[in-house]
Amino acid sequence: MANALVSIQILPSTPGGASVLPFVDRAIDIIKDSGVPYRVAPLETTMEGELSELLNIVQLMNEAMTEMGCASVISQIKIYYNPENGASMGRLLEKYPDGQ
Repeated sequence: MANALVSIQILPSTPGGASVLPFVDRAIDIIKDSGVPYRVAPLETTMEGELSELLNIVQLMNEAMTEMGCASVISQIKIYYNPENGASMGRLLEKYPDGQ
């Protein structure tokens, strides 16, 4: 059972003022490739899993931004950690099945 939810908004300082969209797409691909459950929203993406694994994904996302030429990256992160009862996007969103 997952023990954490981590939401991240990644804000790369793109080279030459380039659009952030390809960088954000790469960050989301890293999440997708990790295999953890996730949900993309307009301003952040939420992942579900073991806290240590999710924090490692955050590290990989930041490293990917610098590998793509970003001088720096700001990652705004929210963590919900519940080792005793587990953490689940489904459970927290069950009253809002359509995202409303």
